[in-house]
Amino acid sequence: MMSANEPVLLVQDLRVSFANRDGGRNEVVRGVSFTLGRERLGIVGESGSGKSQTGRAILGLTAAGGQVSAQRLEFHGTDLLHCTPQQRRELRGGRIAMVLQDPKYSLNPVMSIGEQVVETLRAHSQLSRRVAKDRALAALMAVQIDDPDRVFKLYPHEVSGGMGQRAMIAMMLIANPELLIADEPTSALDVTVQLEVLSVLDALVQERGMGLIFISHDLRLVASFCDRVLVMYAGRIVEEIAAKDLANAKHPYTRGLLNCLPQLGQDRHPLPVLDRLEEWAL
Repeated sequence: MMSANEPVLLVQDLRVSFANRDGGRNEVVRGVSFTLGRERLGIVGESGSGKSQTGRAILGLTAAGGQVSAQRLEFHGTDLLHCTPQQRRELRGGRIAMVLQDPKYSLNPVMSIGEQVVETLRAHSQLSRRVAKDRALAALMAVQIDDPDRVFKLYPHEVSGGMGQRAMIAMMLIANPELLIADEPTSALDVTVQLEVLSVLDALVQERGMGLIFISHDLRLVASFCDRVLVMYAGRIVEEIAAKDLANAKHPYTRGLLNCLPQLGQDRHPLPVLDRLEEWAL
């Protein structure tokens, strides 16, 4: 049994690279290191900073042609770099789950919502279909879907973006994972639905005591939702800070990102421009 203080995930010197047209390789994640406990860890940065590739490398979902290396990449004592394909399959969707950005591209369009949730559960358990369906209905209710029996029968194109994202969360959490990676889970949703989805995630993390990696480009959202924040630029972590202290960040890149946020009641014309320094990428 895992103790409350034991890390869920250990990442040391994680690197991800892809081949370029010149025959060489470009590193998109360069020496990322962090430890995750039973907490909400935010990873923020611009598009192309390497935050999503970090999450995919942990789960073993790096695209074909990508190379992943690390001094340590361990989940609850399991070496994620050298485990067998069978071990990977057992972990993925079971003890480690990932919620992707847009349910339109994550859900199977030819299967009903309920069938997909049931399939996920039965892939990691020996439950009968009837018991799995009952669990699936309970999971849909847990993510605040008011009429789970109706939604169970619907197809992805028949639900809203917010409901589709809740169904994705239910699917990823039904096997009771110890680690959830949420990659921009609210960016395709309007502000009101964003808050509802975050409320669902927060309640489930608190109740289940799991680790959460929340990947986002929205600094304000991360500051209000997470416990700790990693700021990435050009594949590296340039700053690590408690979320409550994000407004007092020291690194000029983090300060620049914060300065670019709109401020109510202030004249922001012309809008601030982020000055990029070469040494940030070194």
